[in-house]
Amino acid sequence: MTSGFEDLLRELTPQVLAAVVRRYGHFDTAEDAVQEALLTAAQQWPADGVPDNPKAWLITVASRRLTDLLRGESARQRRESTWTLPEHYTPAPTADDSLVLLFLCCHPSLSPSSQIALTLRAVGGLTTAEIARAFLVPESTMTRRISRAKQTVKASGVPFGLPADDRLPVVLHVLYLIFTEGYARDRVELSGEAIRLARMVRRLRPDDGEAAGLLALLLLTDARRPARTGPNGEPVPMAEQDRTRWLAEDIAEGVDLVTTALTQGPPGPYQLQAAIAAVHDEAASYAETDWPQIVGLYELLQRISDNPVVDLNHAVAVAMVDGPRKGLALLDNRLDDDHRLHSARAHLLELAGDRAAARVSYREASRRATSLPQQRYLNARADRLMD
Repeated sequence: MTSGFEDLLRELTPQVLAAVVRRYGHFDTAEDAVQEALLTAAQQWPADGVPDNPKAWLITVASRRLTDLLRGESARQRRESTWTLPEHYTPAPTADDSLVLLFLCCHPSLSPSSQIALTLRAVGGLTTAEIARAFLVPESTMTRRISRAKQTVKASGVPFGLPADDRLPVVLHVLYLIFTEGYARDRVELSGEAIRLARMVRRLRPDDGEAAGLLALLLLTDARRPARTGPNGEPVPMAEQDRTRWLAEDIAEGVDLVTTALTQGPPGPYQLQAAIAAVHDEAASYAETDWPQIVGLYELLQRISDNPVVDLNHAVAVAMVDGPRKGLALLDNRLDDDHRLHSARAHLLELAGDRAAARVSYREASRRATSLPQQRYLNARADRLMD
């Protein structure tokens, strides 16, 4: 199957699943039916061509398959009298089904980890294996967790629609994780979907500063995407990025959003992270960045967020203001297996002139990195410091 068909099916999957769940319920069975509809499309579309309305086609096929699956259950008569499939089904022009599905996946009866896992699977389109890697658990464990989450949603009997209760903090967190997964793995369709859904949440909650802050953060981060990797996929540090390739329209929109959001009460973590991103994106160069302002923003963020990545970035910002040794003192208080810690330490050691120690830290960071381009980049930095 060509990449064009694959991209279209990936885009339509959460929309089709949401439409089928909205009409019929049965989250777990609906997902099975949608997967079979996707398989049918993968077999037929390359030969027959894409239908005029591919979403409606997929919904129709999935609905028919779901009806067959439901007929095999014990309450056959009741279900057959309740679910009658129209010959040509078209989704109702109501709130976007993907957004409704997102809120459904953040059901309050689920644990936070299950909410995130289910959303990444149903809305974000990640495979169970990808989600398992993100949670650092075996794939079999994540399969069971997602299955239990779907059963819990099914048993809750909650109607498919935007909820009256406020699940917004979890929804924002899930969107942030979906974006982060897409951005880290250069999956543009995934980070783009997170931005699209964040826009919809922002429209749904226009007075919420954190909803605006998250959208601003995603836009300001994604604006650097064209310059963040080299021709072979290797990471390019912000200090070395060609800022003329950054997306000026996204930066302008993000700056406007966070400027407004910061007036909407005490700032939350997404607003503060967006403010930091805005300072970076508005600087003419890395050297001209307002590092004292960034240090101050990170210190505000540390007061409300216990996050090792925030601590790491704060240490780097301190190093830019007070010198690399000050930053290293903050990093040396941390014992962490994340390759980013060792990479940051190597960078600051290099700035401090300790080439031998920097080389060792770059090697250690490479050993802990999970992607081949990162490993190559970190080893190249180490090789550059060979005497």
